[in-house]
Amino acid sequence: MGGFRLSRIFETEMTTIALKSAGYTAKANLFNDLTLTIGSGDRVGIVAGNGAGKTTLLTCLTGENEFTRGDITLSRGARIGMVPQVVPEKLFDLSLFDAVATGLDAETLESESWRVDVVLDTLSTPEDIRNLPVRALSGGWQRLMLLMRAWVSDPDILVLDEPTNHLDLEKITALEQWFAGIGDVPVIMASHDRSFLDAVTNRTLFLRPETSRYFPLPYSRARDALVQEDASDAVKRERDLKEASQLRQQSAKLKNIGINSGSDLLQKKQKQLRERAEKIEARAKILHKERSGDIRLANRGTHAKVLVSIEGLTVASPDGRKLFSVPKLHIFQGDRIVLLGRNGTGKTSLVRILRRVLMAGETIEGIKATPSLVVGYMDQALDFVPENESPFDFISVLGQGDQRTRSLLAAAGIDPDAHWTPGSRLSHGQRARLGLLALRLMEPNFYLLDEPTNHIDIAGQEALAAEIIEHDASCVLVSHDRAFVREVSNRFLVIEKGKLVEADDPEGFFAAMGA
Repeated sequence: MGGFRLSRIFETEMTTIALKSAGYTAKANLFNDLTLTIGSGDRVGIVAGNGAGKTTLLTCLTGENEFTRGDITLSRGARIGMVPQVVPEKLFDLSLFDAVATGLDAETLESESWRVDVVLDTLSTPEDIRNLPVRALSGGWQRLMLLMRAWVSDPDILVLDEPTNHLDLEKITALEQWFAGIGDVPVIMASHDRSFLDAVTNRTLFLRPETSRYFPLPYSRARDALVQEDASDAVKRERDLKEASQLRQQSAKLKNIGINSGSDLLQKKQKQLRERAEKIEARAKILHKERSGDIRLANRGTHAKVLVSIEGLTVASPDGRKLFSVPKLHIFQGDRIVLLGRNGTGKTSLVRILRRVLMAGETIEGIKATPSLVVGYMDQALDFVPENESPFDFISVLGQGDQRTRSLLAAAGIDPDAHWTPGSRLSHGQRARLGLLALRLMEPNFYLLDEPTNHIDIAGQEALAAEIIEHDASCVLVSHDRAFVREVSNRFLVIEKGKLVEADDPEGFFAAMGA
């Protein structure tokens, strides 16, 4: 899929969204006193931990939800195109064409349906999938369907919630190129993809419950600025609290002297010092702490040097079509292997084959594993989290007592109110963190990870990478997250020309994808 551009069909006046002292409180304060203006040409990346209010903010901007305080002003007549994180249930049984068409007004659908063909053509959508039901499409094409659905309405503002989830690198790169072709349409997006944010944003909002921070910079440069501001705030807070402590000590001394001497003047002075200390303490900034929860792994260890051997394996699609072959591959202890390839080349298929052999005990010719292997598995659809089982039940069956279960869930960032919520009603971020907690408790010595960063916030991604490296965890992973791949992996296997071949680094593959 090559680069693509979508042009505006109609030109409109400059559009802005203005927030003044906007905030949102549910069971807890998500964000407060948010004041900013988003206008022509702005590409705003919203960054925060899982459950910190990114999606809530986006739905407030689109009118689906309402701020609990403050004001929002939108340019008159402005149309907002929304790309949600999850495909609406009502779209699954529609064809791709008809799902995109739902972005048009019902009154003009018949006369404006040509717009759908334009958008589909611009994205080089294969003819053979245009009439397939949405539920039969890959996760990547489902994401692109939501984008096309938003764009076909010719919006004045685009709002996107995790736009790169389930996209392969080729489509992510194409999406990056697409942003260069949409003119000055303001774009507001929540994303955990660091490389993508750096490529497309020129503004970054770090959403916080105390005081959010807004920088006219792309993500990485904005984060550097944030670190400096946080460090400055920490120094100032320490200085302020030290000054307040000294004032209180002076106040206490004067109080004793004043009582003993009966001096009204000293008692008055003592009161003034105490009040000054209270004012300083009140204005001292509360330092931000990420509240998304810990991510930790465990590594059981094994004495085996070679964990898995593969020779003469053919990986095929569900309908029997050959995807690629594995002539010979040894996976050694300490290998952190990433599988690279375009969508549809068979990366996930290989992971699933390994799972069938290593976890289900199935015998497949060409695959041998050490008997001491204990496998931890995480799939990109998060299907390993039971839909009808609560987090408490899910974790407690892994041999944990009630109090220990509650402590583990809280430490992993699962809100206590969600401990008894069915898995189907958890957010994707909560389900991902629940799955990672389960992996830790299983104490594997080998990990199979299929898009493990899809629903994990940036702090969680960095923690996961650090845990994998620190524990020298052996793993095979599939990921389109360039930053994560570069951080974690020490072996790189590329599917090309029907074979699995080893590469020195991922950069050649990234370059081939236009990244």
